[in-house]
Amino acid sequence: MGMTITEKILAAHAGLDRVEPGQLINAKVDVALANDITGPLAIQEFEKLGLDRVYDREKVVLVPDHFVPNKDIKSAEQAKILKDFARKQELVNYFEVGRMGIEHCLLPEAGLVLPGDLVIGADSHTCTYGALGAFATGVGSTDMAAAMATGEVWFKVPETIKFVYHGELPPWVGGKDLILHTIGDIGVDGARYMAMEFTGEAIDRLPMDGRFTMANMAIEAGGKNGIVAPDDTTVQYVSSRAGRPYQVYKSDPDARYARVIEYDASKLEPQVSFPHLPENARPISQVGDVAIDQVVIGSCTNGRIDDLRQAAGILQGKKVHQHVRLIVIPGTQAIYLQAIKEGLVETFIQAGGVVSTPTCGPCLGGYMGILAKGERCVATTNRNFVGRMGHPGSEVYLAGPAVAAASAIMGRIAGPREVA
Repeated sequence: MGMTITEKILAAHAGLDRVEPGQLINAKVDVALANDITGPLAIQEFEKLGLDRVYDREKVVLVPDHFVPNKDIKSAEQAKILKDFARKQELVNYFEVGRMGIEHCLLPEAGLVLPGDLVIGADSHTCTYGALGAFATGVGSTDMAAAMATGEVWFKVPETIKFVYHGELPPWVGGKDLILHTIGDIGVDGARYMAMEFTGEAIDRLPMDGRFTMANMAIEAGGKNGIVAPDDTTVQYVSSRAGRPYQVYKSDPDARYARVIEYDASKLEPQVSFPHLPENARPISQVGDVAIDQVVIGSCTNGRIDDLRQAAGILQGKKVHQHVRLIVIPGTQAIYLQAIKEGLVETFIQAGGVVSTPTCGPCLGGYMGILAKGERCVATTNRNFVGRMGHPGSEVYLAGPAVAAASAIMGRIAGPREVA
C-alpha cells in the first residue's frame, strides 16, 4: 500500500520509512512561525524552560502582523516582546513594520517555505503553505514554545480526503469559490483532523495565488492541513525564491484515502458564504437582495496580487456606492509596491476606496474596519463567525475579490457580471 503526500512528508520528518493514519510521531520542524498575538505567550513559555537559545535562529520566524502598525499601547507592547526576543536570539527572520506583510502571504514570497517542508505556526491559517506541497498546520503557543526549544513537535498522522475538481473554471470563478463550495458541501467539521488533498484539472490550471487561498481555508472545514502536489506551476513559483534545497513529494497511485470527493468545477458560480459560518455557501444567483455597508479586500486568504488585479479590473472606471466603505489591504509590502506600479492602487482610490499598509486588521476584528451593530460586510477573508469583524450584531459575508469588488459598486451583494 502506498502513501499520500501528507504521509510521505510526515514519515520523512519523523525519520521513518512509512507512517499510517492514527500513528503518533515526533517530527522535525523546518519552520516554526509566530505572530504578535501568539508569539508573546510562546516566548513566555520558552523562557520558563531556562534555555539560552532557540533550536535554530534561521528556522524560528516572527512576524508582527495582526495589530500592526501598533493600534494602541497593548498592541505596541505585544510587538515589542517579539522584537526584543528576536534581538536577543539574533533571529534571522524577524520582520518589522515596513518589511513585513501578513505572515501567510509573506513566508512563501520570501522563500521561507518550500515543497516538502514541515511547517508549524501559532496561527490556524498556517495550513496556507500546503499550496506549495508542504505539510503545514497550526499549533498552540505552548507547542510553539516546545518547537522553538527542540525543533520537534508531535503529531497524530491524519487520514486524507482527496478532492478532485474536474473541468475548466468558468469566468470569475477561482480558488475562493472552489473552497467555499467545498466547505458548503462537507461542512465546517467535514474534514476534522484530516488532510485535504486538492487535485484535478481545475487545480492543475489554478495559479499559485488561487492554490494558497484553497489551502488557507482547509482549517475552516476542520482540516489538519490542506495540500496540493507540486507541479510546474509550483516549481516556477519557488525557483526564484528558494535559497536551499527542497524535496518534491506526490501521492502514490495506490495511496489509501478515507474518502474521495469529486466536483464538476465547470458548473460552479462565484460563491458567497452567509453568516455566521463558512459552510453557509450559496452561488451568487441565489444570494438575493442583501444591502451592505463595507467591503474588505485583503487578508491572508485573498490579499495577493492576482486578487488585487481582479478587483481593480472590475472597479476600473467605476465608483464605490455612496453608502459603502471599500478597504483594500495588500498582503505584503512587495504586493503593495507591485499594485502601485501596475496602477491598481490608483484605481482603488479613484473608485473611492482606501488602501492600507499590510495588516490582518479587520479580519479578526482588530482594527482598520470594525463593524458597528447592524452593519454588513462582504469580505475576502476566511471567517464570518459572530462578532468576527466587530459588533456581535454585525454580519460578514465571505466571497472572492470579484464578488467583493462588484458588491462595492452596487451597494449590495452582486456578481461581477452585473457590472462588467
